[in-house]
This record gives sequence, structure tokens and C-alpha cells, in this order.
Amino acid sequence: MKDLLIFERSVPGHRGYALPVYDGPKKKLVEMVPQELLRERGADLPEVSEVDVVRHYTRLSQLNFSVDTHFYPLGSCTMKYNPKVNDQMASLAGFANLHPYQPASTTQGMLQLLAELEQMLCAITGMDAFTLQPAAGAHGELTGLLLVRAYHTQRGNPRKKVIVPDSAHGTNPSSARMAGYEVVTIPSAANGEVDFEAFRAALDDQVAAVMLTNPSTHGIFETRILDIARLAHEKGALLYYDGANLNALLGLARPGDMGFDVVHLNPHKTFSTPHGGGGPGAGPVGVKGALAPYLPAPRIVKHVNAGAANAPRPAHHEPAFALDYDRPLSIGRMRTFYGNVGILVRAHTYIRAHGAEGLRRVSRGAIINANYVKAKLRDLYDDPFPQPCMHEVVLSARRQKKQGAGARDIAKRLLDFGFHAPTVYFPLTVPEALMIEPTETESQRTLDRFIAVMRQIAEEIERDAAMLRRAPFTMPVKRVDEVKAARDLDVNYGKRNA
Repeated sequence: MKDLLIFERSVPGHRGYALPVYDGPKKKLVEMVPQELLRERGADLPEVSEVDVVRHYTRLSQLNFSVDTHFYPLGSCTMKYNPKVNDQMASLAGFANLHPYQPASTTQGMLQLLAELEQMLCAITGMDAFTLQPAAGAHGELTGLLLVRAYHTQRGNPRKKVIVPDSAHGTNPSSARMAGYEVVTIPSAANGEVDFEAFRAALDDQVAAVMLTNPSTHGIFETRILDIARLAHEKGALLYYDGANLNALLGLARPGDMGFDVVHLNPHKTFSTPHGGGGPGAGPVGVKGALAPYLPAPRIVKHVNAGAANAPRPAHHEPAFALDYDRPLSIGRMRTFYGNVGILVRAHTYIRAHGAEGLRRVSRGAIINANYVKAKLRDLYDDPFPQPCMHEVVLSARRQKKQGAGARDIAKRLLDFGFHAPTVYFPLTVPEALMIEPTETESQRTLDRFIAVMRQIAEEIERDAAMLRRAPFTMPVKRVDEVKAARDLDVNYGKRNA
């Protein structure tokens, strides 16, 4: 059955509302609204009843792919299940009903939660201090690079360059440019790690920072990370950690112990907060002690005696937690108030629910699942990096492309089987890339179904690649020009062509 557009459901005279009879003084609309704000003709809107509207949009919502309804193996994005208890905690009246202008004496519970979250993130990453202000991962990157600039400027030279590997997330060079730096790109070696000699050659006394994620976007661990950190520090540069792949390291390794000076985290990737939809999000940034004075203001502080057994109350009955605005070296605010605290409550809940051992199990499960997928598919899809992977596996559909259907066609065909596609064509260093991250939350049963479908698709391409280029077959919308659809949305198409 064809899914109709809302315009195709329109019937003249149908309404989804009934207004009460107006018995007040009559006044024409043209007398109430400035002429330049009036339409020349009525809006071309569909005429539908309430029940038709509800049924139409409920049906459309059921077509959405989400982590609550489908396996969603987007590589590098960590689309893991979001436990509903996190939402329940963030919805508690004591959190949800706070107002940002309330005095600190009335928000002690929230301030304590945020202070504890900062401490937990320090313990997980090996950093000395955190800010929770940034509103997203990329916003955290910009914050981190502004901290780098402030650090070097205070020492007399902001420096000019930031080194970024060719496998980096696109936000890395973008954030570096926004912070005023020249981006120096270094290639990857054949094994997928950073080309160490190219890195050594790129280092000079004008490099402010080196931006890396470990494991990298190739899904593998940078085995020479300690050497990279040592060389960077010898040149006076700082090492910046893109936290997109921290889901592979929880309880197993810490960026701070690898030599990183600044980290940003993605709670939606690592700590199971909602992902996508335009926000709100969060991008906490952690630093080593030397950069702590530059963190955004205000900072949460705790009075020295607060919380100590039988300790006297601070003078004038000051609250235990307060916001400190007196930060002379701070880069200033990066977000209104103290960030998107609803997301931070969810992250706090997730960490508390798991504990140290639970977080270790998260990373171990993610690594095992990714290597399981890799082992089951490497005979049919090219494996550019044959060593064991971490939490995600990068395969290539080069073989299938030669047969007539590539990564895009595989992605479209997966929809017919109820699977969201993995990330395709990224990292850019791998042709026809299929970047698969199963996360720790998927069962072996789900992975076996996905593997079986991927194997079936490879066989379909071998038999009839032209058929794959017409997929999907079960979706209400078939192949579209994605670029044109994003840039030239035509909401009246159905009305004109009904």
C-alpha cells in the first residue's frame, strides 16, 4: 500500500479543530496586522481531520530507524541503547523544575551531581579537571582548542599550527581552523596507524597541538601513542584527545595516562545519553592541571569543610557548593548557564549504574562484538587493516564495487532487512568504506542476523549487481538524490503531482 503524502490526504472542508464562537468586537485582520506582514494569498495547506493527521504522522514515525527499534551500527557514532532509567532520573522534579537563575543555596543537589560527574570523568580519563559547559562534541573541540591557545598565549606565543591525521573526524580540522590555527594533515601508514615518520617531520616549534583519537577512526589502537606524546611534548606542543571512541577504553586505558593534555567527551556516544535530533547535547572537556586555570567560568567549587564529618557550617551559612566566577585566566563562557544539565544527569546515572567494573564490561563487550563481526565477514568483504580491531571494524566493498554495486547500494539494501546502514565512505582513507560499530548492547543473535544479511547481500551482488542498484524495495521512498533532497526540499511536490 502506497504511503500518501499529507497533501494527498487533503479533502476540501475537512478540519482538525473547532474554534469557539467569537462574540467580541469585530475587527478586520488587515487592521490588526501590518500590511507588509500579510500574505498576498492564503497558505496552501492540506485540509485534513484530526484523526487523519494523527494516523498519518504516527505511521511516519513507525518508519523511522532508531536504536529503540532497529540495529543501528553507525561506525564512529556509537549508537548504543539509552536506558530509560536515565530519562526517569533527568525527569525528577528536583532536577527538571530548576531554574538557572535560582540562587546556589536552592540548587545544591544539582551542583553536587555535576561536581561528582566532573570527578568521575577525571577518574575515567586521567584528567585533573573538567568543564561541563560545551553543548556538543564539536563545541567541546572548539573549547579545547581555545584552551590550547590560551595556554600558549600566556607563555608568549599562541603558535600557528595544529597537526591532524588524515583519518580524523571532519570536525577536527574545522575546529582547529575556527580557533585560528593552520591545519597540517599527516598521512596514515599501511597498517592504519599514524605515519610516525611523517608525524615527526611535521613537528616544529609552531605546532600548538596534535589532535588524535585512540583508537582511531580506522578502529585500531595507536600502538606508538607514548612515542607520539613524547615527541609532541618535547616540541612544546599539547596532545588533544577526540573522545569519539572512548567507548573502547572505559576501565581499560585512560587518555591521560597516554600523554594527552586535553580531552573532549561525547556523552551520547560513551555514556548513553540521547544522540542526534539537533540536541540538546553535551561535550565535556577535561584537562591536565596546567590548563585548568583557563577552563570556562563559572566553575563549581566546594567549600573546604563542606561534607566533612561534624564539620561546622561555613561562615554565614554558605552552601556547600557554589559557582566561582573569579577566574582571571578563564577563556570565558562557552555556554549559557552551566550547559545542558538534563543530558549530564543522564550521563551521571549511566556511570553510577555501571560502576567501575560495569564500565570495563561495556568496553570489553564492544570490542568482542566488533571483532566477531570482522571475523565473520572478512572472507567476503575486504579487510584493509587485518590486525584485531577495537570497538568498531572498517571493511571495504571494493570487491563488490568491481562487481557493479558498492557501499551505497549495500547501505540501501540493508534497509529492506530492518537494519540501519553502517557508516559508509568514511574514513575517507578507505575506498568504499563500511564502518561498523555494533556496540556492547547488541546480542549475538542480533549480530548473527546482521552478518547473515551482509553475506546474502554480497552473494546478491555477485549474482545480479544491477538489482542491488535499485534497492531498497520495501521502503515507501526508493532511491533519491540525497544532495538535492537536502538542499531543495519541495513540500508541495505531492500536492502538484497527486
